[in-house]
Amino acid sequence: MTTFITTPQGRHIAYVHTPGKSPGVVFLGGFRSDMSGTKAQALQSWAEATGRSFLRFDYSGHGQSHGAFVDGAITDWREDAAAVIEVLTEGPQILVGSSMGGWISLLLAREMGPRIAGFIGIAAAPDFTERMWEAEFTLAERTTLLEEGLFLRPTVYSDEPYPITLRLIEDGRQNLVLNGPLHLPMPVRLLQGSADTDVPSSVAISLFHHIISPDLRLTLVKDADHRFSTPACLAMITEAIEDVLRSREALPVEEPPGLQVSNIG
Repeated sequence: MTTFITTPQGRHIAYVHTPGKSPGVVFLGGFRSDMSGTKAQALQSWAEATGRSFLRFDYSGHGQSHGAFVDGAITDWREDAAAVIEVLTEGPQILVGSSMGGWISLLLAREMGPRIAGFIGIAAAPDFTERMWEAEFTLAERTTLLEEGLFLRPTVYSDEPYPITLRLIEDGRQNLVLNGPLHLPMPVRLLQGSADTDVPSSVAISLFHHIISPDLRLTLVKDADHRFSTPACLAMITEAIEDVLRSREALPVEEPPGLQVSNIG
């Protein structure tokens, strides 16, 4: 059942929390997505079947949470995620971040220390606002943003265009994670589709090289798109969680092993 939590910033966030075994799993959705999507529901079913604690939620301005989407930015959504984890969960948590949720998960993994036990990125999109500004926006779109603070960007995911605000771009620059090494002392699994036109595989490879982890793996799935929601892809996500759980148990606490990497085509 969906309930609400009020964050320290006064935002009202909708969530569904299923109690169960620790470490728990937290799903962080993407830009303009919500906790009722295919991946979140599949993970809910997996958690119920395995008795694992599971939390899904909507950022402010998304889904059932309060607020207007155009008022939000990466800092706000990072604060929303931190609040629900801190208040609603106990002990270590494995973050499963889809697209923008991957970026927010990386910010939390840097900030929340031992509360974060592992990270699974699904077409993770760190620093996507900067890539949009530098490589995707036309001169006319940049001009509109600078002069009006907003422009509407068409998308294949909705009949309505996505509102992109100047604040989103400027705030994104205060939350970059690919501007230096990412020290993540936890198992990390990156899942990426080769047919993803929203977050190209070059982003996953760049993230792979930025992360310093005792157990880091990147899986590139041929012909999978950005949704990563086919039955085979959904099975890969739960397999990645179970792999992180096994790895976490096997890793020495005091003396982590060296970097273990693999590229699976």
